[in-house]
Amino acid sequence: MKREGRRMNGLVEIRRNDAITDSMRIAEGTENQHHAVQQIIRKYSEKFERWGRLEFTHLKCGKRGRPAKVYILNEGQALFLMTLLDNNDIVLEFKAELVDQFCKMKDFIRERQSEAWIETRKNGKLTRRSETGTIKELVEYAKGQGSKHSHMLYITYSKLANKMAGIESRDLATVKQLNSLDEVEGMILHVIRLGMAGNKHYKEIYADCKRRLEFWQDCTFRLTA
Repeated sequence: MKREGRRMNGLVEIRRNDAITDSMRIAEGTENQHHAVQQIIRKYSEKFERWGRLEFTHLKCGKRGRPAKVYILNEGQALFLMTLLDNNDIVLEFKAELVDQFCKMKDFIRERQSEAWIETRKNGKLTRRSETGTIKELVEYAKGQGSKHSHMLYITYSKLANKMAGIESRDLATVKQLNSLDEVEGMILHVIRLGMAGNKHYKEIYADCKRRLEFWQDCTFRLTA
């Protein structure tokens, strides 16, 4: 199964604009054997398909790495499966967490379809385009200083920006995260330009960016704490 990035603590994720989980995660979270969960799904397959066609993928698991059929479950299918499992404290706690994470993911999906998200993402792309042009200049600047891996600067600065903004994927970020990312990338642009204008070493420019962003992150945390 192709992963699309955003998950809620590894339990719920997005696939084709829908919130999903799978039988392996439910088995692990409820401390059931996966084969037992598979048997339940197969036994009541017609019931599960009330909420859509049952889909599955194969993942390697076990000591010998044998492939196992892992069922992909949407919210209705996942919650129905939970009603078929024997209740104990672990299962009840997992049920509550599953419901909570599905609700959060649905809220995020709705936000991603809003005009605010679309407009914020569009504005972020403009900043990103400007940042890409500046980093392109930095790549040549670093080459002139003897760097043999200057082409990696694109990835290096993207990872730094994403980390400081607290995101894994730009397309799977909230409006708040996208606004933070836009601010972060703006600071990176400013520091890079100042560094090149001051003839600083490219590694020192990166260090300056990191220090500036860590200071910003610390100030943001203090204001929101």
